[in-house]
Formats: sequence, structure tokens, C-alpha cells
Amino acid sequence: MGRIKRTWVPDAFYHIVSRGNRRDPLFQDQRDFQVFLHTLSQTHEKTPFELASYCFMTNHYHLQLRSQEEHISKVMALVNKRYANYYNARYRLCGHVFEKRYYSKIIDGPQGMLAVSRYIHLNPLEAKMVKTPEHYPWSSFRYFTNQKKVPPFLCKELILDCFDGSLMEKQRKYCDYVKAEEQEEIPEVII
Repeated sequence: MGRIKRTWVPDAFYHIVSRGNRRDPLFQDQRDFQVFLHTLSQTHEKTPFELASYCFMTNHYHLQLRSQEEHISKVMALVNKRYANYYNARYRLCGHVFEKRYYSKIIDGPQGMLAVSRYIHLNPLEAKMVKTPEHYPWSSFRYFTNQKKVPPFLCKELILDCFDGSLMEKQRKYCDYVKAEEQEEIPEVII
């Protein structure tokens, strides 16, 4: 029996997760993380997509992705295949690098976009790798805290535009939103 074909809604964002085979590490050192970022850039040049947020953990990664021109399956096939080729060559391995097909779920509306972005950026804290999201170097959170030049595939304004004010105010409100420990602490959001 074949796999069920994935649904593609060109205007929708998806929460995508892909894990290392047998839950083995996908990223063993800084070079692996950098190569994965480069892989995203190369794929973006060939098959444009937008990321609202991302986080690369040791044995999996999260993307908040939209592809309006090509099916997300094509984008993800390119990303995972390129990275798997690199990984197998570098570590002299053969076979599967990824556990199974990537997980994907359509994100509903602005509140969903914010909730998924928050979840993605808090992943390193949940794993007790860092104490604050800005201390984790392999997520997009650092681009939300200041005016750093962002990668061409990252569209942080898609998240920041859920808040009102100047760019700096929006960034501060988003960071407060991510760091809020309880739902009652979440700042006012424009929807």
C-alpha cells in the first residue's frame, strides 16, 4: 500500500518536523548546523519558500514553512536529500539519515502562527540546553531580538506583524510573548 499523498495549500504555513534515524543526531557539531543553513539557502534559490521561524536541535529540526510556488513535498525532498548526502559523505555512512517522512501540519491563522513560532523557539529551553531562547544559536529567535541581517528565506515580519508599533516595539512584544510563562502574561496581539 502506497503512502497517502500530502495536502498542499500554497498560502498556508506548515509546522514541519524531521528527526534523525533511530533518533540519532542530525547535527554533531557546528559545521553540521552551518551546512544545514546553507542547504536551506541553496534550496531557497532553486525552489523559493518562506520560513517564519526555525530551530535545529541535535536530533531533529522544526520549520515554520510556506511554499507558494512548489509543493512542500518537493521543497522538503530537496532539503532532506541534500543534507542526507552531505551527512553520509562526511561521516562515511550509507542508508537513511532521517527516521521517516517529515511531519507536517497546517497552521491555522495568526494565533496559530504565533503559538507554533513560540513552541519552536522554546524547544531548546524544554530540552534544558539553554536558559533563555536568545542563547541558543541554531534558531531564528536571535533575528527577532535585533536588527541583524536575516537569511533570504526567513520572513520574520510574518510573525512580527501580529503586534502593533514600531519594528523595535514589535520585536520586544514578540520576545515578551515567547518568554511569557503563563497564557495570562501574553501581551496584546493584533489579529
